[in-house]
Amino acid sequence: FAPMSQVTTGSGRTRSFSLLPHLTPSSSPATQRHLSSSATPGNIVTITHHKSPAAARRTKSQYPGRLHQVKEVMSQAEGQQKSLVQSIDSLPTKGPLSCLDHDLLLLKATSAATLSCLGECLNILQQTQTNPTTPSPSVEQMRNGLTPLHSTEPSPDSRKRSLSHGAEVSTQHSGPEDLSPCEEMTDSEDNEEEDLGVLDDQRSIILHLLSQLKLGMDLTRVVLPTFILEKRSLLEMYANFMAHPDMFLSITSGTTAEERIIRFVEYYLTAFHEGRKGAVAKKPYNPILGETFHCSWDVPRDKVRTGNRTNNPGCAQGPGRGPNNTQGEESGPYKVRFVAEQVCHHPPVSGFYCECRERRMCVNSHVWTKSKFMGMSIGVSMVGEGVLYLLDHDEEYVFTLPSAYARSILTVPWVELGGKVSITCAKSGYSATVTFHTKPFYGGKVHRVTAEVKHNLTNTIVCKAQGEWNGTLEFTYSSGETKVIDTNKLPVTKKKLRPVDQQSRTESRRLWQHVTKSLKEGNIDEATEHKHRLEERQRSEEKQRNANNKPWTPKYFTKEGEGWVYNTPLWKST
Repeated sequence: FAPMSQVTTGSGRTRSFSLLPHLTPSSSPATQRHLSSSATPGNIVTITHHKSPAAARRTKSQYPGRLHQVKEVMSQAEGQQKSLVQSIDSLPTKGPLSCLDHDLLLLKATSAATLSCLGECLNILQQTQTNPTTPSPSVEQMRNGLTPLHSTEPSPDSRKRSLSHGAEVSTQHSGPEDLSPCEEMTDSEDNEEEDLGVLDDQRSIILHLLSQLKLGMDLTRVVLPTFILEKRSLLEMYANFMAHPDMFLSITSGTTAEERIIRFVEYYLTAFHEGRKGAVAKKPYNPILGETFHCSWDVPRDKVRTGNRTNNPGCAQGPGRGPNNTQGEESGPYKVRFVAEQVCHHPPVSGFYCECRERRMCVNSHVWTKSKFMGMSIGVSMVGEGVLYLLDHDEEYVFTLPSAYARSILTVPWVELGGKVSITCAKSGYSATVTFHTKPFYGGKVHRVTAEVKHNLTNTIVCKAQGEWNGTLEFTYSSGETKVIDTNKLPVTKKKLRPVDQQSRTESRRLWQHVTKSLKEGNIDEATEHKHRLEERQRSEEKQRNANNKPWTPKYFTKEGEGWVYNTPLWKST
């Protein structure tokens, strides 16, 4: 923030602090000239804000100790912010510099949001000091109430506690398993997340945590509270992106390369609303090294679109002729199979693979999640890429994933997606750009997304899309046709997986079953303990492998270059 502002504290000393955000290079020259002219030669803005003696005495009794000085500085800042807003509002509505200038509106919103957040933090500290029954979390409380995001060096006490519970789960494997889809049953779990804000006692823990963080800090090894867990593994979250397998299978039925990439974009934009499970800002379990997740979907053949384009290309078509959809073939459903594995721990990389043998198409992906502290938000970057293979067309579509952001982590946390991702097919010369727009500080809509599909050789836009990734999407095609898809009305195909008692000990549902049960019952302490045991066991096994100089070998994936590839992909077996 700049320029600096001066205030006088209760002790009589003058302090400088930042109020106005830096102007970006894109800021208008008029805005820059106006703000520069309003500052002194030293780039200092001095605004005085006085309080009556009675008000000062009330403040001192309400905020004891050093909090009184903090409140005085806050009052000075509030006075400056009000003067700033009044100065901006007094500008004309038209002209080279108006009160509606984008940079000035952003300045008003940013300063108000900053003071609001600081005021809430001050109130929490004031309540903690004036109410001795709710002290600040101690080191021991933090250890019991928080769990590490990834491995850290275990304490002697925690190591003894972990070993005393026995080897409930071992993540070391002996070899691949032969999984039979006939053993799978339709998923009946209902792990909907409660759309609740952070409770007062939980907010104190988060505030204590935030006091230890710095902007831009990598959260890989930072301790986070257990109560923010989402009751499912990250590996299962990736599987939930396949909640509309009929749209996925329809991609290869497109009769032209243009139609196929458009169908891929349609599927891609509708995949996030179920995988993200709404806007509740909770995080899935971090997969244990060697953890796996298996599931499948049965897709009726008459639900898969053919290659025939109609006035409403989003409607499901009946059986017809097209690639891999010849009339008169088997009447049974298509089988879509999915497998995911945590292949690396430093960095935390997940590999997942999905295929449909009947349609001769598959997806191979690897993703590395990287979290970063951003003040009152947490950003999670999805580093890596995926490749969709359409074997009948000899096409490969390389795609990336957006970042996710947990906003308002001290009040009612919510999630939004952001960033620009790409989809490219080198053979056909088509590409797509998808932009997930984050909500601006001032006004604007949430969860907006836009997309363009382009033929690179002719530089022609063949399709545009706009809307909300968890709401309504509107597609406009070069032919003049339009289509609207409401993601909330799309039928969700439930995945099939084996019952927990029939799963191997490294599969997600069985591995995390005790943590999930405790979270459903609202027993946070018990959930923390179960999670702690799993992580301690992982550390112990890693230490033993290092002592034996034996590197970890994934079960289903092999590292190739910078990525990870499924051991027996469809393009190798056919």
